[in-house]
Amino acid sequence: MIDLRRLPARWRRWDVTVRDLPLALLLVVMSFLPVLRGHETQVGELPPRPFDAPAIAALALLCLPLAVRRRWPAACLGLVSLGFVVAQLRGYHMVAGTGLPIALLSAGAHLERHRRAAVAVLSAAYALLAVALDRLGGAERPDGYVVFFVGLAVSWGIGSWLRSTRVAEAEYRLRVAEATRAAERTRIARELHDVVTHHVTAMVVQAEAARYLTAAPDRLDETLGAVTDTGRRAIADLRHLLDLLNPDHDAAREDRVRTPSTGDLRALVERTRQAGQPVEFTEEGEPAESAGSAEFVAYRVVQEALTNALKHAHGHRTVTRVRYGEKEITVEVGTDGPGNRAASPGGSGRGLAGLRERVDALGGEFSATGQDGGGFVVRARIPAGGPS
Repeated sequence: MIDLRRLPARWRRWDVTVRDLPLALLLVVMSFLPVLRGHETQVGELPPRPFDAPAIAALALLCLPLAVRRRWPAACLGLVSLGFVVAQLRGYHMVAGTGLPIALLSAGAHLERHRRAAVAVLSAAYALLAVALDRLGGAERPDGYVVFFVGLAVSWGIGSWLRSTRVAEAEYRLRVAEATRAAERTRIARELHDVVTHHVTAMVVQAEAARYLTAAPDRLDETLGAVTDTGRRAIADLRHLLDLLNPDHDAAREDRVRTPSTGDLRALVERTRQAGQPVEFTEEGEPAESAGSAEFVAYRVVQEALTNALKHAHGHRTVTRVRYGEKEITVEVGTDGPGNRAASPGGSGRGLAGLRERVDALGGEFSATGQDGGGFVVRARIPAGGPS
């Protein structure tokens, strides 16, 4: 049993020449049908002549090249035009003359080079054909030649319009693909920044503190253990990101690796405390069931703010507040004053800019400002209920 639903897909898989051949053969058959007598495509109004051997040659030139009208449009147009000239000068009136406007349409749509030259040559050839037909005694009036030429020009124009539409669509798809790649690169850069900066900053601060704990072996061992744990978490997160970059990564495994959310904030705060940063953390309300990406963005806001506190206000009191509303999540992280920046890696501002873009993408509000007397405060209002 043939599945008719699969026929279009199978047809598109065939070579373009095979798909264009049926129209060429159809024109051949139509040229011999008595019912179509009087409906031939011709110009010049020469007396009709019965079909003979030259007529078969003209018929072949008019029809068979249409099988390659998309693969070799210039060759097709040249052969069909030659067949049309022979048919008109010899008085062979046949339906196959329709092959000329079809060839013009295909050439207008698929010819890539020397398009203007082709138009000029064909126009000149048509003018010479009109003169020759008139000298042979053709009864066609001048306005008839003009109307026929306009019809041929319309065929070329339709093909050119189809070509421009196809080119515009291809350019649009290219722009979309480039924008998608750029957005993906930006997303990956943000993830790398969030993961690497937070963990490495914590490790640097903990390692710096360990230098002053040589006289307290218990605390030194605890600090070095924290550095080790932070390094392991960084490696695990980086491996997850590398898995996502691999086009053959296991989607099932990706589902098992949970995206950070507000449920991980307490663990994040505790790790920051272990790095030596005094953090006060309060939560109000409960996260909405349909918070979507808002929880992930809220986590990243807190993570980046605590990372900056470790960098630039190490040892100073840091207050973190997260409030869950029905339609939004509000985050506020502030420090009392700057610390010793010389012992911390410098910042590029890329993290805060990335957070602003994340929040703006969800239609929220973000700000990061300094406070009177030193310190800084990061605030974000993140609409909840968006797609996850």
